[in-house]
Amino acid sequence: MQEFEPMIGHCHCKMCQKFHGAAFSTFGEVKLTNLTWLAGEDRLASYCAENGSVRKFCQHCGSSLLFESCFNRETKTVEISLAAFDTLEPVKPDAHIYTDSQVNWCQFNDQLPKFKGYRE
Repeated sequence: MQEFEPMIGHCHCKMCQKFHGAAFSTFGEVKLTNLTWLAGEDRLASYCAENGSVRKFCQHCGSSLLFESCFNRETKTVEISLAAFDTLEPVKPDAHIYTDSQVNWCQFNDQLPKFKGYRE
């Protein structure tokens, strides 16, 4: 059995910028079988983009919570917005993605790989 390595990336796409109202968003991938809602799932609202991706947010507070692309549906995963957590175990992002859309007023000097689109 292959070990699941979750991807944690800073996404610079225009949709993330607009959805989060920020220069980028940071998402962590999780297998759907490892995701359990303790409360609040009934408060989620969805936005479906032209490309078929779905973004979910809380109807109560407006927090951006989930992202699901066609890739996620194939792999039975979902991307969770890490900034939405009050507390979180230490995580280590592993890439910047969609840097072709990166805003010019926020530069990164870290050593993470940078991809113009999704990870190659």
